[in-house]
Amino acid sequence: MTMVYSPNIIGAEGSMINPMKIIGNARSAGPIIGYEFKSALPKRQFKELRAVLLPEKKKFVIVKIGYKFNVRDRCVVCGVHHVWDVGDTLRPPIPLSEVTKGRPLQGTYCPRHASFFKQLETIEQQMIAEKHGLEFKKYIPKPRIPNVISRGPLTSLTEKDIISLTSKGWEIQPPKADTTTAEEKLMMLLMELKGKMGQIDELIGDE
Repeated sequence: MTMVYSPNIIGAEGSMINPMKIIGNARSAGPIIGYEFKSALPKRQFKELRAVLLPEKKKFVIVKIGYKFNVRDRCVVCGVHHVWDVGDTLRPPIPLSEVTKGRPLQGTYCPRHASFFKQLETIEQQMIAEKHGLEFKKYIPKPRIPNVISRGPLTSLTEKDIISLTSKGWEIQPPKADTTTAEEKLMMLLMELKGKMGQIDELIGDE
């Protein structure tokens, strides 16, 4: 049986982890995945996730005392070391001893358990909405598109656009009327083309 070395986890017995024992265990370290619930009821789902996110406790013989991974930048559930960026959207709040209540801990959540915590918050909002007889809708942020881009290529300016551009120092002039006939445009293009062909001949002759 193959063994996996995981130096990021502290407090484990030995440096080797048997992969057969951690498959399907939501409290173990791993990639970011959605938690698969055993129940379809929000209250039971809430209890399931809360049990997963409870901080790991130390054991002294058979008595559990203190917290095993209550260290800065360590996941309080699995012990993985992770430093969060300030602007990370998945960044969790400070973990509490009872997940949603209790005293604050020194550790954090790893990305996997932070995603579970987001699921827990969504279920909690759903339960509150159902309690008050409201329809629950998940918030999905939409990208904000500037009005100029959403309108497509500009072919005309509104009064508001003109006032806004003028106030910023732009000088707006209407396009000049084109009185050139089609025959005159064709003659100009032919003259341009002959000039370009002459340039090509000179370049080829130089070689």
